[in-house]
Amino acid sequence: MTMTLEARWLICPGCSDLVFRAKYERGLRVCPGCGHHARLTARERLDALLDPGSEKPIETALQADDPLGFTDTRPYAERLAAARAATGMREAALCATGTIESHPVVVACLDFSFVGGSLGSGVGELVTVAAEKALAERVPLLLVTASGGARMQEGALSLMQMAKCSQALARLDEAGILTLALISDPTYGGVAASFATLPDVLIAEPGAHLGFAGPRVIEQTIRQRLPEGFQTAEFLLARGLIDAVVPRAALRRTLARLLTAARPDAAGTSGDGHAPVPATAGLVRDPSALPPRPAWDVVRLARQAGRPTTLDYAGLLLEDFTELRGDRAGADCPAIVGGIGRLRGRGVMLIGHQKGHDTQERVKRNFGMPTPAGYRKAARLMRLAAKLGLPVVTLVDTPGAYPGLEAEEQGQAWAIADNQRLMSGLPVPVVTVITGEGGSGGALALAVADRVLALSNAVYSVISPEGCAAILWKDTAAAPQAAQALGLDARELLRRRIVDAVIPEPDGGAHASVSRTAERVQEAVWRALDELAALPPDELVEARRRRFRSYGSPSSEETRWPITAT
Repeated sequence: MTMTLEARWLICPGCSDLVFRAKYERGLRVCPGCGHHARLTARERLDALLDPGSEKPIETALQADDPLGFTDTRPYAERLAAARAATGMREAALCATGTIESHPVVVACLDFSFVGGSLGSGVGELVTVAAEKALAERVPLLLVTASGGARMQEGALSLMQMAKCSQALARLDEAGILTLALISDPTYGGVAASFATLPDVLIAEPGAHLGFAGPRVIEQTIRQRLPEGFQTAEFLLARGLIDAVVPRAALRRTLARLLTAARPDAAGTSGDGHAPVPATAGLVRDPSALPPRPAWDVVRLARQAGRPTTLDYAGLLLEDFTELRGDRAGADCPAIVGGIGRLRGRGVMLIGHQKGHDTQERVKRNFGMPTPAGYRKAARLMRLAAKLGLPVVTLVDTPGAYPGLEAEEQGQAWAIADNQRLMSGLPVPVVTVITGEGGSGGALALAVADRVLALSNAVYSVISPEGCAAILWKDTAAAPQAAQALGLDARELLRRRIVDAVIPEPDGGAHASVSRTAERVQEAVWRALDELAALPPDELVEARRRRFRSYGSPSSEETRWPITAT
């Protein structure tokens, strides 16, 4: 029988264009024209995300229906019966164990077609049981959300599910188990204000809405028209509230990369089947091995626009790198970038300043000068690294923290101080590389480390030469003289043991051969991490604190561990 036109075509709810139904379904209900992502059921989600044949449902007993005997325009019991008949589900969530590209995971997936995916006692129990399963098996938990909020028909019992689910995720935090959220449209109310926003990494589909109060409620309350795109994934990404917006077709690969990189257990050279990268140049630990040079010449090289940036290094040093964004407090400073990746098979958290190369990118990145949101983003990522047992690698290249009015209003000094305190107690190895400019406290906020390395054309100082000249010489033209006096070049930094070793740059500087520079940085970082990996967390922290305690101490002894010479 010939298929009717209506059966073969449909109208996209996003752009109202005609779409070939078969192509639309093959694309997981994403419009090939406008990219609108239509809703999927929980069953369809699990089928799309989990490896075929890997799914094992998680079953659990649920409490009796309709605890309040609630009736609005119809009895709650009838609503539940109708939802069950229409979906074939007991409740608005499906939970299962399975694998994503062979990585084990526990998934709890909400279904908006079941009473709006609302959070009632049944959903709260299912999500909690899934979290407990992840805890028992020590595997990551993935929460897929689609909900209008708390289930009003269950009164305060529904409200209690928010705390119950949040508590379950807290236990996973304490156990160091990765949690992920996939936000689909819509995710509101009690789900948004509990388990949807608590996971370590928040990924949203394009156009997905996430918020506590819905737009109609907000507009009715404040009597204001909301901005275009309000509460969409893109809106939230720009404000540092989620990590990424990922199209549906790329979700499995993105999740698999995160699951791969977040594992700290690889041994490195053989853990993932990769051979060691050969050392292309030895580390320099003797200051006399570095030729003396005019400090101002080094400053100019350190500021060269072609020098590799953190994102350049991320692409060259790491496999499976996934950038994570936002401070979760309302901003995403582009001057600091970070994310999870694998360095020769070992999971690491990479964080660094991002200046950019051309004028347009440098303006966008604020010339690598972070706001408080940048330091708070870095702190969030370092806390996540500590939770997962991942070493932290920081790359420093900044003129200094942003000195603007907004930064002061938002607590710049507090943010920098908090990062130094946090880094001093991180229970995981921390390696810093000064790759360009190390300017003042804006640099130090990413450099309280077990190992501090510097590229041979890098500089590190309490203030810029221009700033020092303006204050002490009363003349910015004295910047070259100030640079020499500050002892900010690699040779002087090594002599005064501010850095542990210097990584020689290729002839012409890092910008002349980015790939060779990256090889040398990778080798140096790898060797440092390999040495630090054997130390228990308490010894690691104590030695790090001894290191910084020694600066300026009249009884200072050898407190910084040497890096094995080539």
